[in-house]
Amino acid sequence: MAECTDCSTRIGGMRGKVSKGGRCLDCFDKFVSQRRQEIEAEKREAKAKQAEIDRQINTVLLTTEVASEMQIKERIEIITAECAFGMNIFKDLFAGVRDVVGGRSKAVQENMREARRTALFELKREAYEVGANAVVGVDLDYVELSSSGSMVLLVASGTAVRIDTR
Repeated sequence: MAECTDCSTRIGGMRGKVSKGGRCLDCFDKFVSQRRQEIEAEKREAKAKQAEIDRQINTVLLTTEVASEMQIKERIEIITAECAFGMNIFKDLFAGVRDVVGGRSKAVQENMREARRTALFELKREAYEVGANAVVGVDLDYVELSSSGSMVLLVASGTAVRIDTR
């Protein structure tokens, strides 16, 4: 007759307790509960680690080369980030109507705004990866990838620098 690997209770057979993975049901339930707690702790730790990385990535972005309150210690390299985004057919349809009747297309503006946020975040990530704590001379360029205007590429570029943070 088999025994529970945790509490040595007899399991299986006619009179023994039911077994799950070599454990009696009570020990199996405790094992599952403990494992869930460990997984939750691992998730919290990973989330905290990612929050710290995101905090470090949050570098200074400037469209100019200099600012009166910062001193550039080192220019590292030119960095870029690209974000290709598409408009779905319904957004395109309504944008086409706006072209004819005039006005603004909120859907298209939101799509472009999200692309800009993504590209700038990726530019910050690039700066972080090369050891910079700021990006100066940031430039955004939009390029139409398809003749119908349904795909647009946004390129963010700048110079990764290390600034004095005192």
